[in-house]
Amino acid sequence: MSEPIISFRDAVKEFPAARGPRRRRRGRRGAPVRAVDGVTLDVAAGEIFGVIGYSGAGKSTLVRLVNALETTTAGSVVVDGTDLTGLSEARLRPVRAGIGMIFQQFNLLASRTVAGNVAYPLEVAGWSRADRHARVRELLDFVGIGDKAHVHPAQLSGGQKQRVGIARALATSPRVLLADEATSALDPETTADVLALLQRVNRELGITVVVITHEMEVVRSICHRVAVMEAGRVVELGDAYRVFSAPQHPVTRRFVASALRDVPSPAVLDRLRERHPGRVVTVRIDEVAGSSAQVTRVLAEHGVDGTIVYGGITEVAERPYGSLTLELVGDDAAVQAALDGLRDATTVVDHGTATRPAADRSDR
Repeated sequence: MSEPIISFRDAVKEFPAARGPRRRRRGRRGAPVRAVDGVTLDVAAGEIFGVIGYSGAGKSTLVRLVNALETTTAGSVVVDGTDLTGLSEARLRPVRAGIGMIFQQFNLLASRTVAGNVAYPLEVAGWSRADRHARVRELLDFVGIGDKAHVHPAQLSGGQKQRVGIARALATSPRVLLADEATSALDPETTADVLALLQRVNRELGITVVVITHEMEVVRSICHRVAVMEAGRVVELGDAYRVFSAPQHPVTRRFVASALRDVPSPAVLDRLRERHPGRVVTVRIDEVAGSSAQVTRVLAEHGVDGTIVYGGITEVAERPYGSLTLELVGDDAAVQAALDGLRDATTVVDHGTATRPAADRSDR
């Protein structure tokens, strides 16, 4: 991994508990709420890093520590070589200038045109009028809405608004771009377009992108590495492909299942066994273990016919991953030998048949 551009070390963020009616009368508060609880991790320069968690996991608070919209209660956050701990507002300004941010609800200025929204941070930074105009044109062309410069946000679709938000965040040439639930208000097709644009920002401009999301599909599509959060803590951290293909924590497994949907549920499995009298098995497909070509070869070697009845292969971090559920037809000894051959390479779950369902178990 390259040098970190963001480093958390035992970072803690606590908020005072709200006073209830009884405590207000007594002038007391309850216990503080710990939104970020001892997080230690590095974000490498030039990567797309995902932070995923369900509502209340602490992910949005974590990202607000990066641009010091929130300050740590304990521990430290270092951004591009500067420790943010205890810095004054005046000393934080140059750090924030190197950090762009895009939001779920776009946060555009309704009274300004598209060009005016993108120009706003340049005005604050003291750019000349001519330089602002040139930079705005460049950015609007980059995000694909050069023809919308003179319209107002109310006339734009959600995807177009987010493109304006991205252009505005890039205005001052930041080294880091923070995307806080930037696609959760968009439909799937528009989400895919915005994610492709974030990949382009990362690839062509070399900007480090930190994506905060509750959607594993976002992580699957663009992230190089991912941290999974629960109750303010990082419960799993690693290469996005590894986290998808071998999730360790129950929260991660729930996210992966929601994104892939490649394994039949018990009800679907019952219907598959009723419709397909052969042996029903699920085989994992990935670049490390089995490939679909390898499955075909093993079955052919043992004279077993295999028909795909469920599943699918997708890409995670631009690498193949998924599961295929197959009906295997052949004599019992040949089918068992084929299963043994597949288990030498990958994970296989044997579901048996309608008349002899197996106790679904996986082997490696």
